[in-house]
Amino acid sequence: MTQNKPTILTGDRTTGPLHIGHYAGSLKNRIRFQNDHNQFLLLADTQALTDNANNIEKVRSNVLEVALDYLAVGIDPEKTTICLQSHLPALAELSMLYLNFVTVARLERNPTIRDEIKARNFGRDIPAGFMCYPAAQAADITAFKATVVPVGEDQAPLIEQTNEIIRKINATAHTSVLPAVKAIIPQTGRLPGINGKAKMSKSLGNAIALSASADEIKAAVMQMYTDPKHLRVQDPGQVEGNVVFTYLDAFDDDTSTVAELKQHYQQGGLGDMVLKNRLNAILQDLIAPIRERRARLARDPGYVLDVIRKGTEKSRDLTQDTYRDVATSLGLFMLT
Repeated sequence: MTQNKPTILTGDRTTGPLHIGHYAGSLKNRIRFQNDHNQFLLLADTQALTDNANNIEKVRSNVLEVALDYLAVGIDPEKTTICLQSHLPALAELSMLYLNFVTVARLERNPTIRDEIKARNFGRDIPAGFMCYPAAQAADITAFKATVVPVGEDQAPLIEQTNEIIRKINATAHTSVLPAVKAIIPQTGRLPGINGKAKMSKSLGNAIALSASADEIKAAVMQMYTDPKHLRVQDPGQVEGNVVFTYLDAFDDDTSTVAELKQHYQQGGLGDMVLKNRLNAILQDLIAPIRERRARLARDPGYVLDVIRKGTEKSRDLTQDTYRDVATSLGLFMLT
């Protein structure tokens, strides 16, 4: 393991190719993190099954798709370890162990889980794997002995519960076998979909994929929700809730010009097409090289598989060592 660098764990569920919301919220930070952190990226196929067990092919086929997106945006496998969750048995072993240190009531009180259950209309038909996700995520994080984890603000309660489990394990073991973990909340929050009504999601048809063609990007931008009351160019417009401005804040590096455009729009005299054309040009410049690298990498799936295989083998050894440390510290019977 790289010395004198904090260990960071992050990853994505393998339920579909990634989009520009992922880029703004996490991927561009991961490119930076890999230079000053010991970074692991988890292809979370087991977690994806917690609400996709009836569509395993979807989860399986998207392992390569997500890995392709990682490599296409600039994740360097020489700096970042990309690994497959389902091939790391220590994660399941730690999950089962941790479930003995958390109650059902505590799992149900976790705001992230509670909100997700409501959003998915599970009622009481909640998959047990979904309900137990906080313990499983704690296993993922601690297996790598990560000390920092980038999460959205809505995911912060999961990190809080991870630290609760860590404290219980350490107290029971009478030693600090596991380090506490700190959440890193990105400055750019979750981007809305192009329709402005929900989070960006390919399944909802309101996302721009990192592999989108030039025509698909332009069509998506032209459909973006702005201010429905801004009917004429001379009318004052509203910036809050205007998806085009939200995306300009996320992707336009010229913040002073964006501030001027906001002021002009609010005063009146600035048309939506001017803003959309500016955003389209920015997204075209961002996505074109990613799309080209992704297409090139997709022609060599053997290379992508090799990256995943090597990263998983490295991670398997590391996480199994952690399980052994935890089990031994707790006093479990060990055959070797």
